[in-house]
Amino acid sequence: MAEYVREVASKPYDVLNTEEAKKEAEGNPISFLHVVKPEIDFPLSQDPYSPEIYQKGIENFKHLCNEGIFVQEKSDCLYLYSLEMNGRCQTGIVGCAYSGDYFNNVIKKHELTRPDKEEDRKNHIRVSRMHAEPVFFSYPRNTELDAIVLKTKKSNPVYDFTAADGVRHVVWVISENSIVNNICQIFGNFPSTYVADGHHRTAAAAHTAQEFRNRDPHSSGQEEYNFFMAVHFPDHELQIMDYNRVIKDLNGHSRDEFLELLSISFDVKSNGPAAYKPQKLHEFSMYLEGNWFVLKALPGSWTDDDPTGVLDVSILYSQVLKPILGIEDIRKDKRIDFVGGIRGLSELERRVNSGEMELAFALYPVSMKQLMDIADSGNIMPPKTTWFEPKLRSGLFVHTF
Repeated sequence: MAEYVREVASKPYDVLNTEEAKKEAEGNPISFLHVVKPEIDFPLSQDPYSPEIYQKGIENFKHLCNEGIFVQEKSDCLYLYSLEMNGRCQTGIVGCAYSGDYFNNVIKKHELTRPDKEEDRKNHIRVSRMHAEPVFFSYPRNTELDAIVLKTKKSNPVYDFTAADGVRHVVWVISENSIVNNICQIFGNFPSTYVADGHHRTAAAAHTAQEFRNRDPHSSGQEEYNFFMAVHFPDHELQIMDYNRVIKDLNGHSRDEFLELLSISFDVKSNGPAAYKPQKLHEFSMYLEGNWFVLKALPGSWTDDDPTGVLDVSILYSQVLKPILGIEDIRKDKRIDFVGGIRGLSELERRVNSGEMELAFALYPVSMKQLMDIADSGNIMPPKTTWFEPKLRSGLFVHTF
């Protein structure tokens, strides 16, 4: 209900660690973090993947329903969801995507998923029988949809609030059958939609739907579990931020040895203690022992006709992470972690200065065109390549089955 929306709405499960989420939800028993990260209701020593965690999540959601904080829509509808950040606005259409489209490649992917994180989201769905957070999709700009969105935004929203991080969130309900059907027909004519953010949630929703179908001998393919929530944004409104890397150690190399090995594929220059943000493709910055370095990839370290090999994340992997630092699989290796660009270069410095990590790399962000071209070509980006801001707020919409 509208009077609770600001307190309920939370950051997505995957942008906060357990300690951060526990702090964010402190003193707020109706924060949706109690549903999507229920480990915050346990001691930090508790295994976040234990059965008790998933059971607690659905218990917390049922409590919110029993208190009248969540209410079921009386009829089928779509929503508009607008996010405003730093003077920039993006507006998406909220509805359900069909899980079968994940397998037939109508829903285009551009990243591989990490098995442990995918299994975690599957467990939430298996236990709760709901999709608690929408995924973040994109579609090629369509003038007819633009007109529908513009007209709808002139009506009164059901939610309009600004979160603590300064992002404004506005929601409208689209309940008129003719408009709902028109929107669905337009999307039905798209050859593809694109996963922008939320590959783990998308994969988990599609695979659990497959599990449910396999266990249901009378499945028609149209049961509610076959559909999952997505917010669909036109591609021209989205902006991708950098997605950076922090590494635990130098794989046994001394500082000088490491810098010498880097110079084989990069022009390496020290920037001293002054932080440096990459300004163009194939330019990187690196933080090591209190100093920043500017790295420019040398010709020959990428191939222009390789749509994934030309990406900076691929160059970093092929020239540094794998051959020098010995990181073979960045989806599974515990020596590497990922930091969204919204946290800034100071977060990279903090992770290294604390002694938790030894090394950090900042990258130049990929573009929406690169993302869609790679997805259309059937290629896959390395994990943790794109970081979108602003993030969708969780708890505004829930899809139960």
